[in-house]
Amino acid sequence: MWTDTTGAIHARKGLALPSNLTDDEWAVLEPFLPLASSVGRPRKWPMRRIVEAMLYLLRGGGARGLAQRRGNR
Repeated sequence: MWTDTTGAIHARKGLALPSNLTDDEWAVLEPFLPLASSVGRPRKWPMRRIVEAMLYLLRGGGARGLAQRRGNR
């Protein structure tokens, strides 16, 4: 059961999608991800966007799942 305190801590308000990371969550996760390589092609997308895309797919089972929950059909 959520209390008012834990509900406020874990609220997903202000995010574009419920699967997006808050800044605090990203600060915890970022040190575990590889740095950009100094050789080869530069990254096209920031790592945060890539992780958020994976979480989006895991949470909703794909674009269709979250779109239906948001009322888009």
